[in-house]
This record gives sequence, structure tokens and C-alpha cells, in this order.
Amino acid sequence: MPSPIPRPELQRRVQALLRRQPVVLLLGPRQCGKTTLARWIHGARRGSYFDLEDPRTPLRPEIAAEVLAPLRGLVVIDEIQRQPRLFELIRVLADRRPLPARFLILGSASPDLVRGASESLAGRVAHCEMVGFGLDEVGPRRHAALWLRGNYPRSFLAGSEAASLAWRQDFLRSFLERDIPQLGLRIPASALRRFWTMLAHYHGQPWNAADLARSLGTGEHAVRHYLGVLTAAFMVRQLPPWFENVGKRLVKAPKVYVRDPGLLHALLGIRTRLDLQSHPRLGFSWEGFAVEETLRRLEPGTEAYFYRTHAGAELDLLAVQGRRRFGFEMKYEDAPRLTRSMHVALQDLGLDHLWVVCPGGQPHPLSERVTVVPLTLLGAALRR
Repeated sequence: MPSPIPRPELQRRVQALLRRQPVVLLLGPRQCGKTTLARWIHGARRGSYFDLEDPRTPLRPEIAAEVLAPLRGLVVIDEIQRQPRLFELIRVLADRRPLPARFLILGSASPDLVRGASESLAGRVAHCEMVGFGLDEVGPRRHAALWLRGNYPRSFLAGSEAASLAWRQDFLRSFLERDIPQLGLRIPASALRRFWTMLAHYHGQPWNAADLARSLGTGEHAVRHYLGVLTAAFMVRQLPPWFENVGKRLVKAPKVYVRDPGLLHALLGIRTRLDLQSHPRLGFSWEGFAVEETLRRLEPGTEAYFYRTHAGAELDLLAVQGRRRFGFEMKYEDAPRLTRSMHVALQDLGLDHLWVVCPGGQPHPLSERVTVVPLTLLGAALRR
């Protein structure tokens, strides 16, 4: 296994939150690198580390208070969802003054996990969402590999395309058969796998519960439940529609994306770069990849939406930062052109600027408020 890629920006963010709050909850999907990041931070500070998946851990429920109370420095607790009752104990320990220890808690996202932290640790906890590698971490020269293999470190760093795909296929199976039951959710693995695969074919399109329920031969309540489970586990993103009184009929269902492009490709049966380039979902795959990378580059607190009218005008991503609005249109084209849809979005939404994000080339203007920019240079363009 190649050496892990350093993630200094994430380290700085978590360490800043630890200085601000007595408890930091680091949430993200399994295998995205949370444990590696926590061990890096733990190695730089004095403290203790507990992995609740290790059967030898001393942090058993009946003696947890005796174990945690005397500790000093940084206390890391991995896979907290295995013992959600620890939140109540951590709340008591976080209220001590002077504060002898701070807590970094790691866990897979789930409604129960977040609810437990919010209710028990209100006012004491900072949340930090973490996913796999991004372009800013792997470098622009490896953007094609990141798009094909996805963000999970073990998939991206695998020794071959075949090894990467095999890891993703194993991950899908393990997530459905092991992780979902551990989160306390009783959903047949076969049913959720069929739904997830079907959802991959709807990637980048507005959610339609009726269509999916009909295709799967089940009810709309079931497919909404499946969507909620995959969203809470960071497997799927629901991008909400923008609502405003613009005098037009707007699409009001969220857009759905499989968040990791590597998992999307595994679900679609895409094995190689040649498969991807010839696949009918190529443009939607690029859109999802570019949306996720763009969201990583936006300022904290930015609100994100998509915009679409029933007349056909649309915008892939609308970023709202206070009174400022920026649009992003994802185009898998070498030479994107100014379109009528872009003109409509500029006028309807009052955009400060619209960025047309494409795979390569050099940044260049299409008009005064519309600029074409390759995804690898988007971060630098937004900082200007």
C-alpha cells in the first residue's frame, strides 16, 4: 500500500476546532481516512486513543467513566456509533473546569449518531465533515485517476485499475452487509443494492420517487427511506433546488448524486478510462465529480443549490454567500460556448459571476460575467 497523502488543511481545521470546543465530532463514510487523520493529530499531542471496534478496548460501558475521567490531553474515540451512550458521559467530562481533556470523536454518519451528539453535547461540540481525497490533495496531474477511481484513499492509491475496482466492489458489499446493520438499520442488502444501482442511473437528475418505486416494484415510502439512509451515510448527495419568486415554474425536487465517482462507476459497471469515455452517462459523471470538487472550494457557510425551470433553463450549482451569488455550469467539452440557458440564469438569479467548469484548457471569458475555467484551476480562480 502506498504511503498516505498528507492532508494538512484537514489537520489544521480539526486542530482549530479542538481549540475552540471541548468536543469535535469528525463525521464521514468508512474508509475515507478519518482514522489516519486522527492518528496524525494524536501523534502530535499528548493523550489517549480508543478504537471501539477493537474487542480489546478498555472502554467498555460498565467501566467507561473510570477509564475516561482521569485522562489528560487529547482523547480520541473511534467508531463512536458502537457506543452512543458515551455521549452522555462525554457531556459531563466536557463541562469540567479547568478542562483537563478534549475529545475528538470519530464516526460514520447516521441520523442516530448526529442526533445523539446534538442532544447530549449541545453547545460543547463542533462538527467536521470529512470525505476522501480531493484534487487539492492529489494534485492536478492526477485528476483523471481521481475521477475514475474516486476519493477513497485505498481505491485511489491501489496498484492497478483492477485492484482499485476490486476494492470498491468489496466496499459496496461490506457497506451493505455490515455497516448498515451496525447503524441499527434493518434494510435487506439486496434491496438497497438494487436501489443504489438504479439511483446511479439517475445520477445528476432531479429525484423522482414515483419512477424509482415503479422500477423497483416497491412503494414511494420505501425508496424515500433508502435515499435518506444513503444520504445520511455520505453515499449520496441531495442538492436542493433554489426557490425564489422569479415568475417561472421551477423544478422543486432535489438533484441526486452518488457522491464518490469511483463508487458511481462501480455501480454502473465502468472498469477503465475507455469504458468511462464511451459510457452514455459520461457527462453526468463529470458533472457530479465537478460539483463535489467545487463544493470543497467554497467558503464555509456557503449555501448550495441547483436551478431549473420547466421551460428548460438550468444551472448545475448556485452558491449563495450572503448577498453574493455565483453560478457554476459543468461542461464536459473542450470549448464551451455561451448558451441561452446561461443568459437566463444570469438574469433570473442576479449572479455576480458564472463559471463554466470544464476538464482542461486555459481560463478565458465568454462575456463580462461568464468565465470558462478548467476544474484543476478553479480554486485559484475563485480566490481572485
